[in-house]
Amino acid sequence: MRWAQQHLPNTAGGILRREYAGVLRTADVVAQRDNYDRGMQSSSPSFPRSASAMVDALVNGAGKTNVRSRRSRLLRLWTPVVVSLLVQVPLTVAGVLWAASTWVAATVLIALSVFGPVLLIWIRRFPGPIVAAISASAAAAFLLGYSVVSPPYIALAFAIVIAISRGARTWTWVSMIVVWEATLLAALVAGIALDPHRVIPTTLVLLLVLGFAEARRRRRAQFERLQRAFADRREQELQDERVRIARELHDVLAHSLSQINVQAGVGLHLMHKQPEQAEAALASIKSSSKDALDEVRSLLGMLRNEDPAAGDGNAAGVPPMPEPDLSRLDSLIDSVRNHGLAVTLVNEIPEQTSAAVQLALYRIVQESLTNATRHAAATQAEVSLGIERDDYLVIIADNGTGSGTEGHREGRGLLGMRERAELLGGTLEVHAPAQGGTRVTARIPRRSVSA
Repeated sequence: MRWAQQHLPNTAGGILRREYAGVLRTADVVAQRDNYDRGMQSSSPSFPRSASAMVDALVNGAGKTNVRSRRSRLLRLWTPVVVSLLVQVPLTVAGVLWAASTWVAATVLIALSVFGPVLLIWIRRFPGPIVAAISASAAAAFLLGYSVVSPPYIALAFAIVIAISRGARTWTWVSMIVVWEATLLAALVAGIALDPHRVIPTTLVLLLVLGFAEARRRRRAQFERLQRAFADRREQELQDERVRIARELHDVLAHSLSQINVQAGVGLHLMHKQPEQAEAALASIKSSSKDALDEVRSLLGMLRNEDPAAGDGNAAGVPPMPEPDLSRLDSLIDSVRNHGLAVTLVNEIPEQTSAAVQLALYRIVQESLTNATRHAAATQAEVSLGIERDDYLVIIADNGTGSGTEGHREGRGLLGMRERAELLGGTLEVHAPAQGGTRVTARIPRRSVSA
């Protein structure tokens, strides 16, 4: 008996704790594997650890999801500058030479053709002021080179698109309206005869560029919303999976460990006075721990997504256990009766009921009886399962000290029972009747399950 006292925690609780830790590690591996399959390699130090961080990476260009290397940043920075210079400067020089302009006008036009593209270097840092400055530069080039075959001011188109995409919409629209109206007014004051065949196409091109920039901004905003919604959904799915794993672990371990704890106390109390009763308690502990280990190993194999026929390397050849159903209620009731709780069972639910409903009802009965034994100090309990109109109905009543939720925060067991019922469209109520004890009532709609 002294050997049992010293080694019992290692044979039962210690093994269960190791299996519990193994399940948690496996859950992390499953989550990492899902992330890896979706292109989010969580092994990288820069991998965003939350959905908000992942969305920020998608939008701002950080992390492995949307790699923005130094080369790509430089390419995006210098492409508008180089393209604008290659288009504007050579054509401006050719136009000045062809029109034989004065050296002052030629110098100013060439400087303006260079000034706009150079400003594009800072357009992403200061989009509003830069688009205003480039608009003024384009207006000056338009007026000074009106008599010359001047090229289109490509830098202005790049500035409009980039500024609007960076959120400087007000700056862009105000700059374009004010500058274009000021250009037309300045031409009128300076006596420049504007040709409608040039003014109208220029106005239409500006409107087209603005429309393109706005459409691009809307598409980008829609893309970001979709990405954020996708990230939120993925985070919710992962959270639901964590809750499901936690619920299964609680249901598997809480009942068995509660039985082990009770039987260990009985064994310690009787090992000197009634050794045969202590031996029976040890046998019950062995049986309870074996059942718990089998269920944990089965859950571990399911999380690892291994072939059930292949088994688990840590399972020592133990075949995976099927999910509990109502056919195992008798063995559950027998195990509870061995702990001194007199339980009467009435089960009128047919065997053809769906597996999801049977699992939920079994776990609700299991947790309720565990609470009655562990917390309520009950001596009698009644379990009734049946069909009432369009609902599956389960009622568990005991004569304990009462563990209703009035004035108390729900524990994980009650929360898990409520979640199981609500996942199937049902409800769960826990209250303390006037005559004492605790009454648990769960309803699951039959139509929601069949649908």
